[in-house]
Amino acid sequence: MTTYLDEVLRGAVRDLADGAAPAPGLAARALGRGRRLRRRRRLTVSAAAVVAVVVAAVPFVLLRPRPAPTPATPPPTVTPSPSITSSPSVRPVPAANWTATPLVLPGNWEVTRAQFTGGSGNGFLLDRSRGRYVPTDRYDGIFPAPTGSLVAVVEEDRPREVGLVDMATGKTRWHEVGPALNRPTWSPDGRHLLFTTDQLDHFGFVVVDRDGRRRTHQVSRQRYFCTDQCSFVWTRDGREVALPQTAKGKPRSESIRHPRSGVQMFSADDGQPTRSEPLPGDPAGPWAWSPDGRRVVVQGQQEPLLVETATGRVVNALPVADAVWAGDDRLLYRQPYEGDFVLADTAGRELVRQPLPEQLSELEVSVAPH
Repeated sequence: MTTYLDEVLRGAVRDLADGAAPAPGLAARALGRGRRLRRRRRLTVSAAAVVAVVVAAVPFVLLRPRPAPTPATPPPTVTPSPSITSSPSVRPVPAANWTATPLVLPGNWEVTRAQFTGGSGNGFLLDRSRGRYVPTDRYDGIFPAPTGSLVAVVEEDRPREVGLVDMATGKTRWHEVGPALNRPTWSPDGRHLLFTTDQLDHFGFVVVDRDGRRRTHQVSRQRYFCTDQCSFVWTRDGREVALPQTAKGKPRSESIRHPRSGVQMFSADDGQPTRSEPLPGDPAGPWAWSPDGRRVVVQGQQEPLLVETATGRVVNALPVADAVWAGDDRLLYRQPYEGDFVLADTAGRELVRQPLPEQLSELEVSVAPH
């Protein structure tokens, strides 16, 4: 899940790149140096991490703790509802041998992967075949499927490919994807990978099946107008992908997210437009939609929102947008600035809080249904 700051930084880099002269070999040298530095850092972190080369299980939703705010600029206080005053029940911190069993979170979701942000590769993977976590630093990106035995992996040395590791057999197969803007995301059933492409005049999405079959779909920027964080995401049933639509005629600023007029859906199979929803923000992924499809969590211009899908009406604000539905009226998310996982009601009232092991406190975490 790409953060707002990630997108702003990417946009700034693109603007600078438009006026930059090419430097032959510079990218290769930079990647090589970065890779050497990263490998050196990995060796100092843990010798045990090197053994996890083949074993991997796949994450789906990426949830990371926000950095603690500085005293001069405290974080804005989001008050979803005046009734949020009750104290949640707090589960104990997992024991020192937490890697021996899956970490099951409130709402019956489990941690599938934890990794340093920025592609260092260091972290932990849930090996479903053995029911335990293993350390890994083999790949620059690891993305376990929400179900099944596959894990998608990416490497800087293979920028146009995605690898699929089958944990059941130990085999890895690499498949051509082409230039892609974002990291791969799995469909809810763990059968397909989604990529956003943004290469010169080619904008759209790529779907890669488990057997490596690739479908590339181009989308018209003029007809489906999107600016600022234009990534395709899966819908709840995995049959469609969704693209935010920028509201035309409204002022846009680089200091806040661009205003949205809705979300346009496309068929994941043939790329054709299907329907739209008048959402005033961006869904983070398929689990942002409620099980009945009537509500969805989005990142609005300035705060996360719970909205009605049919009308776009804002029900209330929420603490975070990276939330998943753990039932018809329960949301699971990672607490901002603190890093604990929280099960809350749809008003944002905390019900259960689950601390993470200390080793995961600063890592980006992925979760999937248990």
